[in-house]
Amino acid sequence: MYTYLQPLARALTALIFLISGAFKIIGFSQTAAMMASIGIPMPTLALVVALVAELAGGLALLLGYQTRLAATLLVLYLIPVTLTIHAPQMFAPGQEGQNQMIHVLKNIAIVGGLLKFFTDGAGAYSLDSRRVENDRAA
Repeated sequence: MYTYLQPLARALTALIFLISGAFKIIGFSQTAAMMASIGIPMPTLALVVALVAELAGGLALLLGYQTRLAATLLVLYLIPVTLTIHAPQMFAPGQEGQNQMIHVLKNIAIVGGLLKFFTDGAGAYSLDSRRVENDRAA
């Protein structure tokens, strides 16, 4: 009855990664400069890795393709991003600290959702479920 909620959940979760990746492409130079300014080593390479993680992981999650692997990739991406970029600044005074606290809490919530995809899989209307159906038919 609620199977349509599974692809909706995947789409809503994937959306943040796909949009974030798109904005990183659009503002590639500015994002690399920001990463350099906070001490990220090899910021251009780190940015390319971030783009691959966000876009490949987000697209795989959206389509429900290798969902457990995609969820794992995105969790492994979010942990260092949260700890190195957002957490150190979350106690800064004023609006900046509050914004970073929101990013930390958002990332924690996203990790929770990704862990649910890891434990339950993609669900209905996914490439993973089609693969299972094809394996059963063979």
